[in-house]
Amino acid sequence: MKKAGKILYVGLIFLFLYLPILTLVVLSFNDSERTTGVWRGFTLRWFEEIFQREDILEALFNTLLIALIASVVATIVGVAACVGIQAMTTRTKKVVLQLTNIPMVNAEIVTAISLLLTFAMFGISLGLGTILFSHICFCLPYVILNVLPKLRQTGVSAYEAARDLGATPVKAFFSVVLPDIMPGVSTGFLMSFTMSVDDFVITYFTRGAGINTLSTLIYSQQKVGIRSSLCALSTVIFLLVLLILLVRMFVIDRIGRTQTVKGGS
Repeated sequence: MKKAGKILYVGLIFLFLYLPILTLVVLSFNDSERTTGVWRGFTLRWFEEIFQREDILEALFNTLLIALIASVVATIVGVAACVGIQAMTTRTKKVVLQLTNIPMVNAEIVTAISLLLTFAMFGISLGLGTILFSHICFCLPYVILNVLPKLRQTGVSAYEAARDLGATPVKAFFSVVLPDIMPGVSTGFLMSFTMSVDDFVITYFTRGAGINTLSTLIYSQQKVGIRSSLCALSTVIFLLVLLILLVRMFVIDRIGRTQTVKGGS
């Protein structure tokens, strides 16, 4: 009975987490142009409509482009920042880490309005560039807080050994340090990419006229009813993210077992 109770408890938690996503998946197959609670039959035409509507394709392209560039830049800058933070004194490191935590616990609306006022103060016109800058600032703390623990575990002994053998600082970092912290780097990149795709508030306040992402496009259709084609697109994105996470999990598990075998030998 105790074991059954634990299974039931965990099952209810996962049901609470994934029932909304399951509802979204079901509605993407509903033969109704707008999302409703009435089942009107099974159809696949909303998945075909994804590739026929220019507004959806444009919003999808903008979303993926912004997320990819922002996550790549945030990952590069974040890894470099972690190397600098690791070299700081203990007191300075604590101060910097506390400052890094503030954007994560701060309300997104505050960050969005702050960025909007900053752009207005310097006379910067809102557009794709302001969205990219805002998303990089938004994603950077997630990279730092994922990479820094792995950098602490690595230590400096392997890096110093590579330097003693004649490697340059850059070569020693890319040959010794980077492979060890790669799980943290990949986690920070994926988290940055996901947060960028998911973001609405910062994008809404820092975008220019005529620029839409998936989140702003869905919000614009909220009053008249969200099209079922957007539900189908969300279903495809969810399945792709799930596939990427599964591949990453198996790849990292395989790398970890390989390193364990090498270490044992």
